[in-house]
Amino acid sequence: MAKSKQPFLKSKQSFRRRLPPIRPGDQIEYRNMSLISRFISEQGKILSRRVNRLTLKQQRLITIAIKQARILSSLPFLNNAESTARPTGLRARKK
Repeated sequence: MAKSKQPFLKSKQSFRRRLPPIRPGDQIEYRNMSLISRFISEQGKILSRRVNRLTLKQQRLITIAIKQARILSSLPFLNNAESTARPTGLRARKK
């Protein structure tokens, strides 16, 4: 058979299921910092549903808990370590 006439063969990969990020016994609250911190990026942003692999209801509860923790100063709004590393403003011109 010519190459163009060969049937397309799918490679058999084992499908590995990941564990859900939130177990049924976990409480989604602003006080549960170990759970909340898993859903925040290094810059302090709330990660999306696709990245987190959460249901819509779980993502809403996580978002509310993160916002409550920020208001109560348990979490920072921004990660200052990232913002101080970048120089801001105009660059100095070389003569």
